[in-house]
Amino acid sequence: MKDLIAKRYVKALLDGRDLNSATAVYNDLKTISSAFKEEKFISIISSSEVDNSSKVELIISFVENCSDELKNLIKLLGTKKRIDLIPDIVKVLEGQISRMNNTYTGVVYTNKELKAKYVSSIEDQFSKKFDVKLSLSQNVCDYDGIKVDIDSLGVEISFSKQRLKSQMINHILKAV
Repeated sequence: MKDLIAKRYVKALLDGRDLNSATAVYNDLKTISSAFKEEKFISIISSSEVDNSSKVELIISFVENCSDELKNLIKLLGTKKRIDLIPDIVKVLEGQISRMNNTYTGVVYTNKELKAKYVSSIEDQFSKKFDVKLSLSQNVCDYDGIKVDIDSLGVEISFSKQRLKSQMINHILKAV
């Protein structure tokens, strides 16, 4: 539900903007969004004892030279009691700017760290396949295989050892 509401705010925010101004607003909102990682900030924002205008002023104070559009957005969010949507708005805005830029980011999940050359090869192949600029980062975890996740493109490709084993067993059983 929050995602749908955030999409409407982003649509209104990007209406008539070029890439540079959209990126500037995104960077300012990203700065504000980083405050949502702090427990004290969240307790202030969610507190009913602090009035909305004080919350809005606090948020605006995080950004130097805050534009009028951004101030109006934050005031509107404060009036509608939707300040907690800022991280969701940043996430949706990041995806929209990626589309405008034709630049995407993704993650490669493996249980062993891959060489930079191999990750670069995967980037090149996917860039050619989807005709985009792509940058991948690695996440070494307990995934038994390899998985490439490009969330903003809606692409997830995986190869699992366990799945391969089960498919081979099924294929052999069908052949018998």
